[in-house]
Amino acid sequence: MNDEQLLRYSRHLLLDEMGVEAQERLLASTVLVVGAGGLGSPASLYLAGAGVGRILLADDDEVDLTNLQRQILHRQDRIGEPKAESGRRSLLELNPGIEVLALPRRLAGDDLLRQVARADVVLDCCDNFETRHAINRACVQAGVPLVSGAAIRFDGQLAVFDPRRPESPCYHCLFPEGEDVEEVRCATMGVFAPLTGIVGTMQAAEALKIAGGFGKPTVGRLMLLDTREMQWHAIAVPRDPDCPVCGHRP
Repeated sequence: MNDEQLLRYSRHLLLDEMGVEAQERLLASTVLVVGAGGLGSPASLYLAGAGVGRILLADDDEVDLTNLQRQILHRQDRIGEPKAESGRRSLLELNPGIEVLALPRRLAGDDLLRQVARADVVLDCCDNFETRHAINRACVQAGVPLVSGAAIRFDGQLAVFDPRRPESPCYHCLFPEGEDVEEVRCATMGVFAPLTGIVGTMQAAEALKIAGGFGKPTVGRLMLLDTREMQWHAIAVPRDPDCPVCGHRP
């Protein structure tokens, strides 16, 4: 690290669990954030501020007035601009010493697998089950840890899946694809603005622990938050040995 980086990240360097070694790992890491909305906004801002060296920000949507209640990456004068491009501008304004690549498209197929394989950690900040399952399959295939978050109404979820660990479940173990699961979205159900900040920030914290090689990520647990009562609940999530996505893993 140069002198400017030593000063910028000095509060990390003071932490015994991190120090210079973990910060250098963060600077050398690549994180893929799928979704530059309510969850991706706070998550990517903290990743950028914390010194993740390269952030891949993917989103096929454009900034809308209704987004600004919670999507803190974006600004009023960017309405109509691709969210990935708007997000890239905000992240570089916060930390010009990192690299941010905007991917203004919906990742799928070989393109999704290619982007996942470039990353040390993937953050699922999207809002639909089809994309979530596609991201999960790509992460299992590439052997890349996945930090999944969700927020609707006043309720949030957080889970970490790490295919490098034999005991880790995958997203399909928790929410099997094809089951009758209600698809709910902010556009129709609403969402409490700070909830997305809480869950997205926790996604960033889990990703930083994984990329920096410190702490204990929440693998094997589903964290549930009710912001009406501000209560967290943790549920153990075992790996399904018969899972069609990760069950074949050694």
